Amino acid sequence: MSSSNRPLSPHLQVYRPQLTSMLSILHRITGVALAVGTLLLVYWLAAAAGGPESFAGAQGLVGSFIGRLFLFGWTFALFYHLCNGIRHLFWDAGYGFEMQTAERSGWLVVGASGALTLLSWILGYVMMGGS
Repeated sequence: MSSSNRPLSPHLQVYRPQLTSMLSILHRITGVALAVGTLLLVYWLAAAAGGPESFAGAQGLVGSFIGRLFLFGWTFALFYHLCNGIRHLFWDAGYGFEMQTAERSGWLVVGASGALTLLSWILGYVMMGGS
């Protein structure tokens, strides 16, 4: 039997990504984003320890539109990673493997992550006085 008669592996033109696979990939991406965001947090803390001029520069970066956009994404990554981690704890305990349950819990993770992100930012702005 020649190798040309063998079936081809699925590739991106044939394979339809499933929600669980996309959420798994997003879980890995958010893990990396959390690590990168932590470097920004360390920079901000080091600048605070470095004196008023250093802190003003770091605060200018973090408080800029791009800085806040990055922090918003970091907040989503944090909540997504947390919610999906809780989902994985249920899987580790043997619950939620049915396709319908896995699909429903996946959408629940995405929705909860978005809601928690928005809620934390709204509360943050309210507590800061809306600045």
